[in-house]
Order: sequence, then structure tokens, then C-alpha cells
Amino acid sequence: MEKAKKVSESIMTMTELVLPNNTNQLGKLLGGQLMLWIDVCAALCAQKHNNRICVTASVDKVDFHHSINLGDAVTLVASVNRVFNTSMEIGVKVFAESFREGTKIHTNTAYLTFVCLNNLGKPEKATEAIPETEDEKRRYDEAMQRREGRLQNRNQ
Repeated sequence: MEKAKKVSESIMTMTELVLPNNTNQLGKLLGGQLMLWIDVCAALCAQKHNNRICVTASVDKVDFHHSINLGDAVTLVASVNRVFNTSMEIGVKVFAESFREGTKIHTNTAYLTFVCLNNLGKPEKATEAIPETEDEKRRYDEAMQRREGRLQNRNQ
């Protein structure tokens, strides 16, 4: 097990094409389909960071800023915001790109908590994350604020 890894070493980027099977009657991407892609991208990021299986513990928040259309390319970028003990927060940014219109917009943001597991399926200490850039340091600090809010809500 590695003691620590740079946040940049675990970034995961995934691109999907919005097909008719992924849309509602208005030709917009189904929210559940997007949530599946977010969960998969975040899980890959967590597992890449820890070199072991990580499972979703919670989805804290998914903000829908703009709809995503049939035919758009959807790019998801996941990174480790902060590691706590056995858990970590993964942030996912979603972008929709229309090649026909030549546009690319930030459509969604999501925060998920993953737990690192050992070979017996039991929680295990996660690999520390080292933030380097100003953006990574900001996300690192904000992750602690969100964690405190989650823990407060759990105790109520």
C-alpha cells in the first residue's frame, strides 16, 4: 500500500455519447443514466488512487446546471478531493459538448464518498491524497466542510 499519492495521479476522465436509449421523450439525457456514469467514473478514480477495491458509501450532492442533449459527448472528470481514514471524497465535474454546434458547457457537479476495502471486503486505511495546485487545495479544504455537514446530519 502506498502511503500517499498526488491528486493529479488519480484523475479519471471518461467520455460517453448520448444515444437515444439514454434519453427521455424530449431528447434530454436521463438523470439516472448520468448518475450511473458519475458513479462509475468516481469509482475508477478511487480505485486508481488506492490500488484496491473502493465502494460507494454515499452520493452527497449532484447539481444539474444544464440539460444534456441527444448526440452530445459527455465528459466526466473525477478526482480525489480528500482522504479521511478509510473513506475519501471524490468530486466529479461533467461537461457536455456538441460537436455540431461547437459548444462545450459545464453541466453538473457531484460529490461522492467511497470506502477503501481490503481483500476480505473490510474497510482499510485509504492512501493519502496530496493536493498541489490552488484548485486542489481549495477542494481539499471544502471537502472537510462537506464531511462535517454529513456527519452532523447523520447524528441528527
